Formats: sequence, structure tokens, C-alpha cells
Amino acid sequence: MPITIVNSIASWILKKRIHQIELFLKYPNEVQNELLFNLLDFAKHTELGKKYDFASIKSYKTFTERVPIQNYDDWQDIIQRARQGENNLFWPTPIKWFAKSSGTTRSKSKFIPVSEESLEDCHYAASKDLLCMYLNNNEDAQLFKGKSLRLGGSKQLYKERGTSFGDLSAILIDNMPFWAEFSSTPSNKVSLMSDWEHKMQAIVNETINENVTSLAGVPSWMLVLLNNVLETTGKNNLFDVWPNLEVYFHGGVSFTPYRDQYKKILPKTGFRYYEIYNASEGFFAIQDRNNSDELLLMLDYGVFYEFIPMEVYATPQEYAIPLSNVELGKNYAIIITTNAGLWRYKIGDTVRFTSLNPYRIKISGRTKHHINVFGEELIIENAENAIKQVCAETHCDIKDFTAAPIFMKDKEKGAHEWLIEFKTPPSDINNFIKLFDDALKSLNSDYEAKRFNNITLNEPKINIARENLFYDWLKQNNKLGGQHKIPRLSNSRNYLEELLKLNG
Repeated sequence: MPITIVNSIASWILKKRIHQIELFLKYPNEVQNELLFNLLDFAKHTELGKKYDFASIKSYKTFTERVPIQNYDDWQDIIQRARQGENNLFWPTPIKWFAKSSGTTRSKSKFIPVSEESLEDCHYAASKDLLCMYLNNNEDAQLFKGKSLRLGGSKQLYKERGTSFGDLSAILIDNMPFWAEFSSTPSNKVSLMSDWEHKMQAIVNETINENVTSLAGVPSWMLVLLNNVLETTGKNNLFDVWPNLEVYFHGGVSFTPYRDQYKKILPKTGFRYYEIYNASEGFFAIQDRNNSDELLLMLDYGVFYEFIPMEVYATPQEYAIPLSNVELGKNYAIIITTNAGLWRYKIGDTVRFTSLNPYRIKISGRTKHHINVFGEELIIENAENAIKQVCAETHCDIKDFTAAPIFMKDKEKGAHEWLIEFKTPPSDINNFIKLFDDALKSLNSDYEAKRFNNITLNEPKINIARENLFYDWLKQNNKLGGQHKIPRLSNSRNYLEELLKLNG
């Protein structure tokens, strides 16, 4: 079939979805409410359904009173039973796959259940919606005349007692529908290679002669791959390799620290960037407009949302609210109930609503990845925006960073200690520190108050990391690959001390 016909058919099918999206845009709270009771009804005969008597829950209030909010540590034992092959524990259909991700206090790794329903109605549905929105916004798009270069995780799938586990990307690739595999590169064989360093070169070798029209992957690792492409081909920018490249779909980590570096290797005014918000637990939001930094919350993927205001998070006064009660500009921790059997589950992310009609969000950070030792409530969003601002002022680029507190000792005041790996370092590190401190003050009033006259916090301490420090640390900890990330902020010094030691 000629590629132009494929392009026309695919565009027609994908654009039909716009009408369904318009339904939840018009009736968001009704769609969410109906979804919750459908989930409860579907799972009422499971072990958890009987324990909490899902069948008799007829209101959101009863749901919140009866079903507790929990995190992975609370779920670990029942998930382990599911991994051993037990069925009908928290979801009625068999759970065949578990997405492996970084661990918690009780375990080295988390194993997030992935059901048939979540695979089809959430993850794959979102992939189609992303294309649908992009095509709807860009009538001149020619995506299907070429291929999408996808960069997933580095782990293969492993089978155990009738179930499989691995990176979410490996699960998605292994079950990929034919239409997605037909239009993607590299091959599944290369995509699922477990040795990250060999895989990177194999991807380069397999894709440089393809007609790549789009990119999809985590910004940090995609940047490594794209720089390898330029090094291998000897080209100055990516359009010399792939002249029809038109869009980069990115997610997983904030794009803010990497934006300027991408603009250097993709120097075309009309090139488009589309952000997504997905995780092992589900696919939650999609950038639905060109040149926007807001994400549309997707309300019909089998995910019911609740939100905990961050001012009461992890306190005795903690409470959750439904989508209909959120307010603009406030920081919320996300709670999800899903079609993979997670019930009122804390995923560890925080968001701010930028619009209530429709519901649009910005990802503001992690509930655990912040620094709040001195009441400063410094979140990742603050740090990344400050770094972007100061890098622009000082004409430098960064590759990675992490930060932790310097705890008060005797009469010494506290501070924040940063470890930053620069791609292009500033000419004057002391000026960088001053500007960075000022930027954080302008972005975070709590930080500014603690820094006023050095009352609680001294000026930040910044260490310059040697080249490839963070890469070497990830490699040493067997964390090379698409879904592994540098812990940006921490209330503990554990990560920072390890990296400082490796830095020499």
C-alpha cells in the first residue's frame, strides 16, 4: 500500500477520536464519576472488592471513607502474590505483566501491575491520542511518510511463574500493535537489547539511513543518542541526517534543563515539541496544543484522579479531593485508581492546575524529591527553572545536577549543596552561584524567607562535577537506560555523598 494512502487512512482514523475527547472536555466531572463506579463494579468480586464491599459503594464520600489511600509499600505484599500467579486479588482479569521501576524503603524495585485493560485503554490509547492531537493541530504533518525513532528502556522482559516483568517500554514494545511497529524504528530486537551502551550504537547504525520524521523518548537519554548520531555521521545538525524530522514527543523528566541543547542540534524555527505525562502506573496527560507548556489531563483512560494538597501531604491532617474541587496554582500530590487494579494509590508526583476548563496541568515535581529540611519547600520545578534562567544569563549549559541539604551543626547554619555537571561551564562560578541563589529566591518565597539575612540558610554551595560523572554513577548502579533518572533533590545526603565520592 502506498505510504500516502497509509498516511491518509491513519490521519482519518486518528482524527475521529477528537469527538470522544470533546465529550470529556465538556463533561469532565461526570466522565470521572462514571468511570469510578464502573471500576468499582468491575472489581467488586475481587479480594479487595469484597474486603471493602465495592458493591455497596454508591457515592464518592463512601469510597473515600472505606478505601484507604496507600503507597507501594502498603501494596507490596498483595502485588507479590499476584506475581506468583494468584488472580482476582485487586483486578478481575489476570495480570500478566508488571512494570519494574525504582524501589522504595521496603524493596529494591517496584513491580507495577499492567492489565490488558490498562495496556489497551490507557497506554496504547494515549499513543494514538498523542498522534490524533498532533495531526489535528498540524494539517501539514507528514509523520506517516517516515518512521518514529523511539527510545525505550534497556531491560528485556523476564518471565517468572507465569507472569512477566521488565521496563514499561519493554512491555509496550513486546505487545505493540502492528500499526505501531510498522511505523517505528529501531527494530524490536534492538529496542529490547539489555546492554545500554551497545544498544545505543546499534540504534544509531539502524536508524541513520531511515526516513525519521519524529522522535519519542526521555530527554536526557535521547540527547545522548542524538549526539551519538551526529558524532557517527559527522553532521552538524539532525536535519542533515533526517531532513523530514518534524516533532519530538518527550516525557519522563522535565524538558526545561535540556531545551537549549535541543535547539542547537535541531536549529529549525518550525520544529515542534510535544510533551507527555506517563508512568508505569498509567498515561495521564498530553500536550494538546502547539507551543504550549501545559498538559491536558486525559479523563477517559480508566484512571480516576484524586489530589492531596501538598500543605497537608504526609501529615495527620492529610485528605484527598476529587477533580471537581481542585484550585488553580496549588501544588497537589496525585492519587490514582486505575483499570490495572490500583486503588487510591500515591504515585509520588505533584502537579499544579493551570486551567480548570478544560483541566490542564503542569508537572511540578515529586513528593519525595524535594528539599524541605528548613521549611523552604524547594521543589524540582523551582530548581529547574532557576537553572534555566541562570544558564541563559551566563551562557552555559548543564548536563545533570543533584542537590541535598547541608544540615545545621553546632552554631553553623544550614545550606543547600549542589553538584552540577556542565556541558559548557560558566566563566565565573561565584557569579553563577549568586545569580542562582537570587533566581531561587524569586521563584520560591519560602526559600527567600529562609535566606533573608542568612537567618536559616547560607548561600548555596555548588560543586562542579567531572565529565560523565552522572553517567558513570548510573552505570555503576546498573541504571543506564531510558526510564532511569538522576535524583534531582533529596532531603537525605545519600545520593550526593555517593556522587561526591565518585567525583574525587
